[in-house]
Formats: sequence, C-alpha cells, structure tokens
Amino acid sequence: MVAVQTAAKPSLSASIETRPTSTVGEVAADMGAEGVKAPDGGWGWAVLFGCFVITGFSYAFPKAVSVFFKELIREFGVGYSDTAWISSILLAMLYGTGPLCSVLVNRFGCRPVMMVGGLFASLGMIMASFSTSIIHIYLSTGVITGLGLALNFQPSLIMLNRYFSERRPLANGLSAAGSPVALCCLSPLGQVLQYQYGWRGGFLILGGLLLNCCVCGALMKPLVGPKALKSKVLELDNQEGPEKTKKPKAKLLDFSVFKDRGFLIYTVAASIMVLGLFVPPVFIVSYAKELGNEDTKSALLLSILGFIDIFARPTCGVIAGLKWVRPRCVYLFSFAMLFNGITDLIGSQAKDYGSLVVFCIFFGLSYGMVGALQFEVLMAIVGTEKFSSAIGLVLLMEAIAVLVGPPGAGRLLDATKNYMWVFLLAGIEVVISAVVLATCNFLFIRIKSSALEDKLESITVTDDAKTEVCHKPSEISEEEEKGARQGQEKETNEKVIKKEEEMHKERVKEDRPESETVDSKAVERFLKEQRQNGDMAISPETCL
Repeated sequence: MVAVQTAAKPSLSASIETRPTSTVGEVAADMGAEGVKAPDGGWGWAVLFGCFVITGFSYAFPKAVSVFFKELIREFGVGYSDTAWISSILLAMLYGTGPLCSVLVNRFGCRPVMMVGGLFASLGMIMASFSTSIIHIYLSTGVITGLGLALNFQPSLIMLNRYFSERRPLANGLSAAGSPVALCCLSPLGQVLQYQYGWRGGFLILGGLLLNCCVCGALMKPLVGPKALKSKVLELDNQEGPEKTKKPKAKLLDFSVFKDRGFLIYTVAASIMVLGLFVPPVFIVSYAKELGNEDTKSALLLSILGFIDIFARPTCGVIAGLKWVRPRCVYLFSFAMLFNGITDLIGSQAKDYGSLVVFCIFFGLSYGMVGALQFEVLMAIVGTEKFSSAIGLVLLMEAIAVLVGPPGAGRLLDATKNYMWVFLLAGIEVVISAVVLATCNFLFIRIKSSALEDKLESITVTDDAKTEVCHKPSEISEEEEKGARQGQEKETNEKVIKKEEEMHKERVKEDRPESETVDSKAVERFLKEQRQNGDMAISPETCL
C-alpha cells in the first residue's frame, strides 16, 4: 500500500491544519494573494514608486496645508486653534478610517479603491477652494481629502507587502522615505502657490496635484497565480460536480487577528508610542523661539530633522533586511523606539540653539528608524493574508492616540509654561512602549518555544487514510517554521495531488489485465521517482 509523505522542509506546512499563534519576532514567508509567491522585483519596483508617492502625500499633506493657515485666519476671522483642526481632521481620517479601508480592499481590491480615493482627495481640495466658511474647509479638506488619502495609503502598503518578501524591509524603508521627501517639497511649494495665486488658487492646484494618486493606483497591478495550477483546480472542481465543497466566503474584516498574541502586543505598544512620537516635531519650532532664536533659525530645525529622516529610513530598511537582523527585527524596532524616547528625555534639557540642532539630528535618525520599521514588523507578524485587516485595526487604535497625544501635550504646556515637561512626557511614553514591546516579546517567545515544537510534526498518511505515522523533527529551523504559514497553498496542492493519484490508479486498472504479471523492479523505480507540485512531494518511504 503506497504512502504519501511530505518532503523534509515543507512537511511543517502540511502537518498543521491551522497556523499557530505567531511570535512577534517571527518573519512570515509571504506567498501573496491566492498563494502567489512575492516576485521581489519586476513590476514590484513600480508598485514601490507608487507607494513612495502615496506615503509622501498621506503624511506630508496635513503638515503642508499649515502654510495657508495665516491666510485662512485673515479670510474667515478665526483663531489659530480653529485652523489647526484642519490638520487634525486630516490625520483623524487617515488613521480612523482604517477598518473601512480594510473592508473596501477585501471587497473590491486595492487598485479600484486607490483610484476612487485619488478622486476624493482631489475633489476635496478643489471644493475647498470655493469655501465661504471654515466649516466648509473642515468638510472638504478635512473629511473628503482625508478619506481620499486614507483610501490610498492603506492599499498601497498592502500591495507593497504582496510584491516583496525577501526584500520587504528595504522596500518598506524606501517607501517610508516618501514622507520627509514630500514634506521638503510640498511646504515650499505651498508657500510659492500662496504668494502667486492666493490660498484659493493654491488649494485648486494642490487638488490637481493629488490626481496623481489615481496614477499611483493604476500601478497597483494585482498578482495572478500560475495558469497551470489554476486550470488544474478548475478541472478538478468541474469533475467533482455537486459533491464539490464550497469555498468559504472571504471575511471583509478579519477580527481573528486579535487571537494572535503577537498582534496584541504590537497594537498596545504602537498605541502607547504614538502618544509621544509626534509631539517633538509639533513643538520644536516654538521651543526654539522660546529660547530666543529667530524665526528663520527656528524653522531650520525642521529642515535638519527632515533631511536626516530621508536617509535614516532606507538605511534602516537595509539593516533590517540583513540575514541575522531580520528574524529579530522586532528588537530593532524596540531599540528604535527606546532611542527615540531617550532622545526626547535628553532634549528636554536643551538650553541653546546648538543643543537643539544636536537633538534634531538624533531625533531625525530615531524617527526615521521607527518609520521604516513600524509596518515591516506588523507585516512579519500577521503575514500577507491578514495584513489588510490588521493594518486597518491598528490604524484605528493609533487614531485615538494621535488625537490625544499632541493636544494633551499642548494642555500640559499651558499648565506648566515649560517645554521641558512636554518633551519629558513624550520621551517617557515612547520609552514605555519600547519596554512593553521588547519585554512581552521576549517572554512570549520563551513560553511558546516548547509548545511550538510539539505542534510542528511531520505526518505520514497512507493512501487509505487509516494509518498515520507521526515523526517529530529533532530540529526546527526558521525556514521550516515559515512553511507553517502556507496553509492555503498546501490545501490546493494536496487536492491536485490526491486527484491525480486517483486518476492514475484508475488508468492503471483499465490498461492492465488481471492476469498480467508486473515487474516488481519497474514498479519500485516508478514509485521512487518523486513528483513535485509546489512544495509537496510523493515518496514511498513508508509501505504497509
């Protein structure tokens, strides 16, 4: 009786019906949509360029529109706090609509969602150019443009995750560099447009510029699976007829990610981090002015921070992709947060312009590291299949922290009249997040190590499904652990192989008379020839 046994490395993916709870430090071997392996190049570079542009628009635009605030104050007779709500609403829409974006992506795909989002982003700015009150700008620029940018930002990260696996840390670092690059370009552009055409003309032109989001969306070509495998699956489905099993309906928002303790640890740590992460860039200029520096010199601090940030993000992406670093990228992320928090704590003691320049250099370096790693770590935790839902839920949690962090720091400043306490609070919050992530991850991996070894077993199944021989591997390598995440591809391949075996046996019975003698050596040679299909292999190592 012929036995079917999985090959050495892929056996782990075949032996576990459901993926075990992931550790935070684990790196997923992503196969992309419908079991397609990430190409790590090719058209992926075009996708990376689109993600670079979208990331720049999404993060830099809320800051870039602030150059029009003085004109809006003069036009509508409102205060600075009233105009500041424009940027706040933009950020709230970018983060808070994460679950909505996840539902739309899972329902319609990334490309159509991004192209519609580009139209919304452009339409909001064009409508704002005809506004007659600050409320109109809240609704147009804040809500409509913010929703459009959100519908572009999240799908672009999802597509980047599908196109890159081995080079994903580098791709994340390069795409994250779009934020400081766009900020360095959009802020001066906004000043020029305001000087030449006024705030209404500037909004109109920026609305046209945001139509480039539609172009970036068009670059997000969906990955298509191998035609041969697809045709085999379709053929088998047709042959099964009424007995075929229906494919379970895909979830529009997968809440099962909350069962993953690694995801929960990441979400809690990231939410605490965001409370203090964005505070220093908001207050650094006013901090410098408080110390008696000129407006020009004070504004230069943001340029220094942004310049360092541009180079820090791709550099950190390269480091995170190194062979010995990538499996431990969560600890690199924890170090980046700890570095950022300690920089805030030390910067709170700055007393002159030179010390603020040094602070901006180190803050830009640590801020760039955090920006390059935050989504890379999330991708490594949940994998491609659940990333679209996971990022939406994470952004929703961070939206609360984004709305609480800077305003809370502003109230602290009003109460104490001292910037030192603002930077101290921000630093403490970021340091706590780093400690939570690193400590919980370390303890979690130690607890799970023994349990994971018990679950990762290779199973030998006989063709009549009556006898099973289980073998526990003595050593579990990282590559074997990655195979456990490929459950969807495993099911498809097993289905194809099983059907081919049945068809082959039927052909042998039809072609061979009962009285015909069989050469045992020929049969033995035939059975020893492994037939590869994806990551599965058939070998008669166990015969009953």
